[in-house]
Amino acid sequence: MNLFVMLLCLFLILCAISVALTKDILTSIIIYMSFSLIMCVIWILLESPDLAITEAAVGAGITTLLFFATFKKIHLIDEEEERASHED
Repeated sequence: MNLFVMLLCLFLILCAISVALTKDILTSIIIYMSFSLIMCVIWILLESPDLAITEAAVGAGITTLLFFATFKKIHLIDEEEERASHED
């Protein structure tokens, strides 16, 4: 069990570092969502189901949807997709 918790903490640190260093916005959102899901599992292991449900709903769910909706609204996602298609 301790190895699993340490592995989750390692992934949590890697997600935090990679979301800060990633230049692609869509990738950053996906990594942020992964960070929230890992935190959800950690809250479950700490026997705090109320925080786990909140983290899953708000952190991985609503916040990610708001990011996608905002970036779509300001046409940032379209620009990222166009830039990626021109690079290929």
